Amino acid sequence: MSCEFKIIDAHSHLWLRQDTEWNGMAIKQMENGRSMFLGEEVQMLPPFMIDGRNSAEVFLSNMNYAQVSAAVVVQELIDGNQNNYLEQVRATYPTRFQVCGMVNCFGNDMAEEVKKLADRGFQGIAVPGHRLILNHQRVLLNSPEMMKMYRVMTERGLFLSVTLADGDLQTGELREVIETYPELRIAIGHFGMPTREKWTEQVKLARYKNVMVESGGITWLYNSEFYPFLGAIRAIREAADLVGMDKLMWGSDYPRTITAITYRMSYDFVVKNQELSEEDKKLFLGENARRFYGFEELIELPYIKNMSE
Repeated sequence: MSCEFKIIDAHSHLWLRQDTEWNGMAIKQMENGRSMFLGEEVQMLPPFMIDGRNSAEVFLSNMNYAQVSAAVVVQELIDGNQNNYLEQVRATYPTRFQVCGMVNCFGNDMAEEVKKLADRGFQGIAVPGHRLILNHQRVLLNSPEMMKMYRVMTERGLFLSVTLADGDLQTGELREVIETYPELRIAIGHFGMPTREKWTEQVKLARYKNVMVESGGITWLYNSEFYPFLGAIRAIREAADLVGMDKLMWGSDYPRTITAITYRMSYDFVVKNQELSEEDKKLFLGENARRFYGFEELIELPYIKNMSE
């Protein structure tokens, strides 16, 4: 089934190798798409990605099949710093990807790091806020060093992709950022974590003109009920009632979510739902992201029939 509009994925990940740690615990890739993740062996990638490489080329094949015109690639501390690889991805596929750089949020030179990343062609900075709360240390999103970084980002026209801890733990910190830098484009990830208490406090921040909310990982959050993710649809409608559908964007959280479902399934539960209007679907699945990120020259992708159809 082909859509009548172009689709943009506002939350995805790429890496060539996972070999890092968080909060003193290791994350290392293994064989057959598995990783040792914080003391537990998990299926991090689909099992056919046997070499552990989560490459742009494999993602593009999924995007082309699913008719997704473009994607925003964010970063996470659990994947390790992928700046060097994402710089190559952006240079190689400039119309298909916008990429986020990542700085050392535990350091003292974030503003200078951002200047260098901007010079290298990065369009955004990813801040995994929920990972900044450690056993022995916590970095505030509105710390003096962070605020210096946001000023540089605003001056350079970079957007902020930020994920928050559950509920309203960090919303006050982010609100200060929003109000101090009203021209800084901010995308809040994971849809505010709608299966957690007080999730709408994160969504309400999108009432500010420079803030959007994207749904990366929403199929993971509702994995227990599985396709067609009616709980996720209810969350989308509730968020739209709070801030308007024009403030919400679709994101897949590729590739982790496609260990359970196909890439197309991560959005076609929206396309096939009868409770959302066609205009709502157009805004949520692509138009809002095109406007917010400034995508141009979006590719037109034909529908390719499955052999099993």
